[in-house]
Amino acid sequence: QVQLVESGGALVQAGDSLRLSCTASGRTFSNLHMAWFRQAPGKERASVALIASDGGRTAYADSVKGRFTISRDNAKNTMYLQMNSLKPEDTAVYYCAARNGLGVLTTKPILYNYWGQGTQVTVSS
Repeated sequence: QVQLVESGGALVQAGDSLRLSCTASGRTFSNLHMAWFRQAPGKERASVALIASDGGRTAYADSVKGRFTISRDNAKNTMYLQMNSLKPEDTAVYYCAARNGLGVLTTKPILYNYWGQGTQVTVSS
């Protein structure tokens, strides 16, 4: 089992920056592919950013490219999402997710085995 705990969500203004953190416990963090997803009211959960188990590969949704940066510190069992130039449309609950690191990076939520409880990000205009 893997336990994931997100933190860092807040109410901010458009143009502000925010950093989310996801701390994992229960399994070897460096064996896990990780991802950030988000879900806005009335919308499906969608991937935001992905990172391979060794941090060597990343991928981003088109809507956040150039504004968000995903990273991880395997020594601290923690993943981050640096969000810059936030927009009102970034408002959502942000979830971190993990899956076994043997496969490819994927944007499909169903293929992630472990999820955090979510952290709310609200961007006011």
